[in-house]
Amino acid sequence: MKNPEIKALNIEDLNERIATEQDNYKKLKFAHAISPIENPMKIRETRKLIARLKTELKSKQQENQEVDGN
Repeated sequence: MKNPEIKALNIEDLNERIATEQDNYKKLKFAHAISPIENPMKIRETRKLIARLKTELKSKQQENQEVDGN
């Protein structure tokens, strides 16, 4: 998922996507612990995607607070 796609999501969609990706991350970690997965870089990519989603979510929440506060 590219950054412009992430920026286009609203807060509810970001929360859903974070939950989905965290579940996917746990499954990847578990699968890799049992037997090495074909592409272990997928674990790193998923972790970074979760971080980007959380960063955008925090940014949008702060933006909403500023609008509501003024």
